[in-house]
Amino acid sequence: MEYQVPQFIEVEDKIFGPLTLKQFIYLAGGAGLCAVLILNLHAIGFVLAVPIAAFSAALAFYKINSKSFTDIVEAGFNFYTSGRLYLWKKDSVPTKKAQVAPATNVTRQKLSLSKGKLRDLAWSLDIKDSPTNNPS
Repeated sequence: MEYQVPQFIEVEDKIFGPLTLKQFIYLAGGAGLCAVLILNLHAIGFVLAVPIAAFSAALAFYKINSKSFTDIVEAGFNFYTSGRLYLWKKDSVPTKKAQVAPATNVTRQKLSLSKGKLRDLAWSLDIKDSPTNNPS
């Protein structure tokens, strides 16, 4: 039995002529707001309506790096409203006390972990992670 798999799932359907539903809502909302401003405030309303019309047109049609302007505005809003964590790591300046330990100490530390201890450690990690030994 064959099933048809949808091919173009990222493409929105054109509902109002050449416009998608989102584009139509952005343009209709912008045009309505501009009409209210112009009818109520006359000359000042016209000055205020121009940026609103440009913003609604950008929301409907403008894309940046194949992302819609709506996604860019949302990301910018989330960036400015969310908290940030600033980390600062001070670079330490090597002094006489912070010199590298002699090679004899390093070799003693390497030899202190024998094959038996390493095998025991690996076995204990395997036992703890094993799903057959979980009591739940």
